Amino acid sequence: MKLPLFAAAAAGLANAASLPVERAEAEVASVAADLIVRALPNAPDGYTPTNVTCPSTRPTIRDASGISTNETEWLKVRRNATLTPMKDLLSRLNLTGFDTTSYINQHSSNISNIPNIAIAASGGGYRALTNGAGALKAFDSRSDNATNSGQLGGLLQAATYVSGLSGGSWLVGSMFVNNFSSIGELQASEKVWRFDKSLLEGPNFDHIQIVSTVEYWKDITEEVDGKADAGFNTSFTDYWGRALSYQLVNASDDKGGPDYTWSSIALMDDFKNGQYPMPIVVADGRNPGEVIIETNATVYEVNPWEFGSFDPSVYAFAPLQYLGSRFENGAIPDNGTCVRGFDNAGFIMGSSSTLFNQFLLQINSTSIPTILKDAFTDILEDLGERNDDIAVYSPNPFSGYRDSSEDYATAKDLDVVDGGEDGENIPLHPLIQPERAVDVIFAIDSSADTDYYWPNGTSLVATYERSLEPTIANGTSFPAVPDQNTFVNLGLNSRPTFFGCDPKNISGTAPLVIYLPNSPYTYDSNFSTFKLTYSDEERDSVITNGWNVVTRGNGTVDDNFSSCVACAILQRSTYRTNTSLPDICTTCFNDYCWNGTTNSTTPGAYEPSVLIATSGAMKTVLDYSVLAVAMGVAAFML
Repeated sequence: MKLPLFAAAAAGLANAASLPVERAEAEVASVAADLIVRALPNAPDGYTPTNVTCPSTRPTIRDASGISTNETEWLKVRRNATLTPMKDLLSRLNLTGFDTTSYINQHSSNISNIPNIAIAASGGGYRALTNGAGALKAFDSRSDNATNSGQLGGLLQAATYVSGLSGGSWLVGSMFVNNFSSIGELQASEKVWRFDKSLLEGPNFDHIQIVSTVEYWKDITEEVDGKADAGFNTSFTDYWGRALSYQLVNASDDKGGPDYTWSSIALMDDFKNGQYPMPIVVADGRNPGEVIIETNATVYEVNPWEFGSFDPSVYAFAPLQYLGSRFENGAIPDNGTCVRGFDNAGFIMGSSSTLFNQFLLQINSTSIPTILKDAFTDILEDLGERNDDIAVYSPNPFSGYRDSSEDYATAKDLDVVDGGEDGENIPLHPLIQPERAVDVIFAIDSSADTDYYWPNGTSLVATYERSLEPTIANGTSFPAVPDQNTFVNLGLNSRPTFFGCDPKNISGTAPLVIYLPNSPYTYDSNFSTFKLTYSDEERDSVITNGWNVVTRGNGTVDDNFSSCVACAILQRSTYRTNTSLPDICTTCFNDYCWNGTTNSTTPGAYEPSVLIATSGAMKTVLDYSVLAVAMGVAAFML
C-alpha cells in the first residue's frame, strides 16, 4: 500500500526557530488551562427530556421559506464582526497589486458586498475529525504560527458558517460546545480528545471518577433508561451519542455533559455577540425500510436555534430547544406542555454519525468484560431487529404541519441517520441555500471513497447531481464537477481544486467551492473510518497533515497558493462590485480552477505517496504546545 517517499524542499515549512523545551512546556500549561469547563449546562434534568412551563409566546413550526429571525438578527452582528479578521487575513495572503484592506473598507457599509465565507468538514470517523482539525487549526488565528505571512490563520474568524457531518460533526461539536475551544487547546486537554482508548471501553483519564468499563456503561445505560422511562423512544444513537460525549465534551462531572444541549450554544455571550461562526450539523432522514440514494433523502440541519430541512419533503423548521414537545399542526396545543432537554449535544452529534453495524461488530474485539459484553450485545441486537440503528426524533414535530402525502408529514416519529448515507459526505447542503448567500466554501473532504480510504470526489458529485433534480433541488445551485474517475485521473483528489470560478458559467447563484481532499503531505492519514483508537502521535500527525493539506505544505508545494486563496475569497464579491482582481488571480484560476476537462477511463489503484519528507525544522513549526505534549509521551510529531 505504501510507495517510496519522495522528498520535497521543506524550506517553506521552516519559518520559525525551535523553542526551548522549558518554554514549550510552559505554553502547554497555559493552553491546557485555557480549556475551561463551559458554564452553561442547561438541560433541566440531565439527559432526560423534561416537561417545563411554555414561554408566553408558545413555540411553533415555521416554513423554510427563508432563514429564521434568530439567524437574521445574529447575522447583522456576525457579518460585521468578520470585517477585521478578514482584513487581517487578506493582508497576509500576498495579493500583489490589490489593496485588500481598502477594498473591504470601501464596501463595508453594504455588508452584502463583503465575502461571505463558509467551511464544511466531511464525515469519516476519527480520520475526519483529525484531518478536519488540522484544517481548522490552520484557519484559526489562535494557532501558533497561523498568522505568519502567507498563512491562513483568521479564515475561521472571518467565516460565517462552519458545518460538520458524522466525524466532522464531532469536530465542529467539540469545538463549539467547549466554549469555541481552539484545536491546540483540545489536543492539550487531559479531559477530551484522548482517543487512545476506545469509546467502547470508556475514558482513560487519570482524574476520571469512573473506575471501570462496567461502571461507564452502567452510567450510560441509566441515562438512556431515564429518557425511556420518561416516555421517549430511544435508539442506538442514545448510547452512541453518550459514549461520544465522554471524548468530546469537557464537563465538570467528567461524564460527557448529559445536561449540555446544542441549543445552549445560542445562549453563549460570545456567540450572541458574533465572535465566532454559526455551527451546523447535518443528518439524513430515512423512513423504515427505505434505502437512501442521493435524490430521495431529506437532508436535515441542526443549527443553534432550529432543527429542520429546506427540502420540499419537509420544508419546515422546529425550535430546537423544544424538540420532544408534541406539536400538532405546527403548534403546541394550549393544553400541551413544552419539553426541554431533548437536544443533548452528544445526541445531536450522534444523530449525524449512526455507525450502528460497524459499532456492533467491534464489540467482540474489545476488552469489555464478558458479562457486560453479552448484555450490551443483546441490547444492540434487539435495537437492530427493531430498525433502531437510527436516531429517533419523537414525537415528530412536523406531523400534520402541512397537507402532504410525504411520510415525514404523517409519521409519528422521525428517523434520522448518518448524514453521509446519501453520498453527500461533505455537509454542503445548508451552505448552498440561496437565503444564506455564501460566496465561497472551503470543503474539507476526509471521505474514504477508494480502496485505500482516500477521497475521489464522490461527495461533490452527489451534491452536484442532486442540484440538477428539480423536484428536490428547491432553488439551490452547485458548480459543475466531473465524474469520480476524472477526479483521480486528473489528480483533482490529491490537491486543492476550485469549482465554479466563473459565476457567468453557472445556472443560478452558487458559491465558489475550494475542494480540499485529504492527501498524504507529511503523513499517511488514510486510516479506516472504523478505527476507534488513535495514539496521541497518530492523532497529532493526522492533524499536522491536515494543516499541510490546506496550506499546500505551508507554501512548500506552491508558494502562490495563499494568494490563490485570497483570489477565491474575493471572487464573488469583486464580481458583484464590478472590481477587477490583479493579474496573479488569472494565474491562480488557471492553476486551480477545474477547466471542464474530463478523463473518465477507469483509473488504477489510487496509492499516493507522502509528498513532503519530514525534517526537524518542519516538526517545530506548527504548534510548540503540542510538541511539548508529544515529547511527554516520547513522540515527536506535531
